[in-house]
Amino acid sequence: MIYEGKAITVKEIEGGIAQLNFDLQGESVNKFNRLTIEELRAATDKLKAQGSLKGLVVTSGKDSFIVGADITEFTDLFAGPEEELINNNLTANAVFNDIEDLPFPTVTCINGMALGGGFEMGLATDYRVMDSKAKVGLPEVKLGIFPGFGGTVRLSRLVGVDYAIEWICMGSENRADKALKVGAVDAVVEADKLVDAARAIIDQCNEGKLDYQARREEKKGKIQLNNMESMMAFETAKGFVAGQAGKNYPAPVEAIKVMQKHASLPRDKAIEVEAKGFAKMAKTNVAACLVGLFLNDQKLKAKSKQWEKEAAEVKQAAVLGAGIMGGGIAYQSAYKGTPILMKDINEDGISLGLKEAKKLLSKRVAKGKMKPEQMADALNNIRPTLSYGDFGNVDIVVEAVVENVKVKDSVLREVEDQVSDDTIITSNTSTISIDTLATNLKRPENFCGMHFFNPVPMMPLVEVIRGEKSSDRAIATTVAYAKAMGKTPIVVNNCPGFLVNRVLFPYFGGFAGLVRDGADFQRVDKVMENFGWPMGPAYLLDVVGMDTGKHANEVMAEGFPDRMKTDWKSGIDVMYENNRYGQKNGKGFYAYEEDRKGKQKKVVDEETYKLLEPVVQDKKEFTDQDIIARMMIPLCMETVRCLEDGIVEEPADADMGLIYGIGFPPFRGGALRYIDDMGVDKFVELADKYADLGPLYHPTEKLREMAKNGEKFFG
Repeated sequence: MIYEGKAITVKEIEGGIAQLNFDLQGESVNKFNRLTIEELRAATDKLKAQGSLKGLVVTSGKDSFIVGADITEFTDLFAGPEEELINNNLTANAVFNDIEDLPFPTVTCINGMALGGGFEMGLATDYRVMDSKAKVGLPEVKLGIFPGFGGTVRLSRLVGVDYAIEWICMGSENRADKALKVGAVDAVVEADKLVDAARAIIDQCNEGKLDYQARREEKKGKIQLNNMESMMAFETAKGFVAGQAGKNYPAPVEAIKVMQKHASLPRDKAIEVEAKGFAKMAKTNVAACLVGLFLNDQKLKAKSKQWEKEAAEVKQAAVLGAGIMGGGIAYQSAYKGTPILMKDINEDGISLGLKEAKKLLSKRVAKGKMKPEQMADALNNIRPTLSYGDFGNVDIVVEAVVENVKVKDSVLREVEDQVSDDTIITSNTSTISIDTLATNLKRPENFCGMHFFNPVPMMPLVEVIRGEKSSDRAIATTVAYAKAMGKTPIVVNNCPGFLVNRVLFPYFGGFAGLVRDGADFQRVDKVMENFGWPMGPAYLLDVVGMDTGKHANEVMAEGFPDRMKTDWKSGIDVMYENNRYGQKNGKGFYAYEEDRKGKQKKVVDEETYKLLEPVVQDKKEFTDQDIIARMMIPLCMETVRCLEDGIVEEPADADMGLIYGIGFPPFRGGALRYIDDMGVDKFVELADKYADLGPLYHPTEKLREMAKNGEKFFG
């Protein structure tokens, strides 16, 4: 044994070749944490001291090669001074450089995933062989940073500027065939042939058939472009990538600038440029928020795993109501492999549900994401029915009929009589109290909420709503089923609107108040889209549907009359009264026309302004900051109340619910992170400036206490 540690071992295998194996003890995956980098340093020093070695093969003892850096260490690391970050990267890079400079040929065997630092490790060796089912990539931009272990330097020299920009700025995971085609890897073989393939390459190097030194010099030298070619490549890419990423995500464009800056430099100088650029991005608030999001997401996944341990097995599901929503749920379940019965009371409903599922599956086939035979399998997983005949074998039922208490109550009681005593019954309701719906059920312990968001295939969130009598088994099984459908479940306690709608409607309340006080709805949309929302509030209401919005608003006003009930007519009321329901009937705040591709396109409708005239009570002038404050304070304040009322367990649940459920700007990290970044004291101060707008803007006593004590939601 040449070296033995807790993350790395190095031993000599036959033929004078050394094998460096990554196998981090106590972890299911390999990652670059402080320990691994320290051991890689020690192992590399041992390799340098070996006089008789003919080559090095780098392998993994896990199902994946290395999934990247240990992101749990980022928060402390990024909080330090910029100089410290630069030195930290240069210290790590010195190890990768030493691997690249070893006096014999080196090959990395990539199995499973080699992402971020894992792929950069592979780039430091002379050659890479890849398992045919593996994926490689540099996804750092998704955390608001870019590669910092030499990735921008080596990849741009290995595959060329265009491919390097694409891989780094998109942050994509790339399959073996693509990696081979662009030259990021040298061979693709089956997983069990990786070491043999690597040894064959080393033999060819030692026989003089492959010039590993020339390959090495290419990676360590300048990018082979003249000044004009270099300028064209980088400047064109900057414009395109800036348009794609948007102004709120600086890392992709910064990565291009860094590559442009080090294009004419040799490796060691180029890596210094990369380290400085990396540290600059790591110190941005965007990186802090995106890293926080990643860690919150990991927390959610860990909670789901805990629930899954208590879940009953779901072999057969059923959905009641085969409209667009029911069809979407049936599609998602079938596509992800859980057979589902789709019941409706008439053939028209069934046809609509099947049409929706077929449309969604056909789209996947058209985009090459699914083979026609897989589509056939998924469709066979959906069994339409007009009767309860086979409901005795169903493990979980999702009721997705109209949002009406009486109708839901009737359907839920009916289905309870048709299923076994163990079947879990859930309601896909967006606002109706789970306790109200459980009132007439014989087995309320088997009942909970399962709130999907529209459109079902696109929206990642499912709220699993715990009623007063819901059992842990019901919650656990529903969480597990949501996970099996490829969704992110968040468990919330019951209240009007649950988490997402309870928080969303005060935001719409802020919008209604702005329109009442003379703000132009189009300007409000523009300001909030610039703030980072995927669509402004007027456009969002059109997408949700004014009838749905009005109904939900009434439920919320009844549930929280002190702050959500108003005694004035809003712009939303006016749209509803004039049958302007939004996209569903072609007119709302905007009018909708079909573009050349048959997609709905919003256009300005002057009629809207005439209709709104009677509700405008004032003609105030608003700055962009006024608009943001009046929109965001009610949303953030209601999120605080949800946490204080125990609707969610912790801040991470609330923030992730808003990001996955309503598209809260990810680079801002969520509502509670947004308050933290502003400073709780500053947020309370800001809210007090708008106190005359009513209770939606009033801080809770607990929030005032936090402000006084200098506390935060996230440590």
